[in-house]
Amino acid sequence: MHITQDSVYAALRQVEDPELFINIVDLGLIYETNLAENGGKWDVSIKMTMTSPGCPAGPELVANAKEAIRDLGEQVGDVKVEVVLNPPWTPDRMTDEARDELGIF
Repeated sequence: MHITQDSVYAALRQVEDPELFINIVDLGLIYETNLAENGGKWDVSIKMTMTSPGCPAGPELVANAKEAIRDLGEQVGDVKVEVVLNPPWTPDRMTDEARDELGIF
């Protein structure tokens, strides 16, 4: 499988927030993804945030995001996830579908 931005985002959509039951992409937690070819493999770096600075699910979300990317296959090299808190997350970052599921209008 060829690693692309689309495949990275598709993988990250499989990671659900364990408290809200919505994937981390639709929640707007993913700020940036980068791919870099490295010796025939693709290193993936992700900048993501949390819904709050002390989010208890933070370590689980980071671990699950890394696992989802590694599950893309042998073409994946290093996977790095950096948690950033600036700019702070707001519900405005969510997709319309996520807002509808949570009843935020």
